[in-house]
Amino acid sequence: MTKIVTIQEAAHFLGVSPQTLRRWERQGKGVPVQRTVGGQRRYDLTKLRSSNILTTKHQDCLTLAYARVSSHDQKEDLQRQEKMLEMFCISHGWSFRVVSDLGSGMNYHKRGLKTLLNHILNGEIGRLVLTHKDRLLRFGAELIFSLCEIKGIEVVLINKGNEPSFEEELAADVLEIITVFSARLYGSRSRKNKKLVENLENAILNATRSH
Repeated sequence: MTKIVTIQEAAHFLGVSPQTLRRWERQGKGVPVQRTVGGQRRYDLTKLRSSNILTTKHQDCLTLAYARVSSHDQKEDLQRQEKMLEMFCISHGWSFRVVSDLGSGMNYHKRGLKTLLNHILNGEIGRLVLTHKDRLLRFGAELIFSLCEIKGIEVVLINKGNEPSFEEELAADVLEIITVFSARLYGSRSRKNKKLVENLENAILNATRSH
C-alpha cells in the first residue's frame, strides 16, 4: 500500500535531516520526490525503500569510529585501537571521526558514549565502526545496535571474536562495581572498605592468572 509522506517524515524514515534530503535532491542522487500543486515535497515510502538512497546515505554520511579501554594503564591499547580504526576507515575511503573513552564498559555516562548516542539519535552518521563489540559496552551493546538499525545506520565490527583481554577487563569492571557499592556502604575511607577492596583485587588477580 502506497504511503505518501512529508519531507520531515521521509527524513525520519531514512535517519537523516530534512536538509540532507534536500541536498541529495539537488545533487541528483536519485531521491524519488514529487511535488504538490503548492510546490511542497512529498515522498512515496515504497519508492524510498526500493531506491538506492539508503546506499547513498551510507556513502555520504559521516562514519563514527569508537574506541574504549577500561583503565589508565591501557592507554597504549587505546592508541592502537584508534590507529586501527583510522586505517580501516581510510582504506574504505570513508569520511570519519574517531571518538574514544577511557572508562569501564559498565559505565553508561562516559563522554564519548554520550557523543555517539547523540549522533545516532540525531541521524548525523551513516556508519558506526568498532574494533570489537565489547569496546562499546560490556552489557547493552545490542540495544545501541538496535537503535542503529532503526535509524538505518550500518554497524561494522572489525574483529568479531573475543579479545585476548576479555577476562581481565571483565574482572576490572566487576571490581569497579563492587568498589562503588562498598564505598557507599562503609565509606570510601573506612578501613573495612579498603580491606574488602584489597581482598577482591587479590582474588581477581589469582583468578585471571589461573586462566
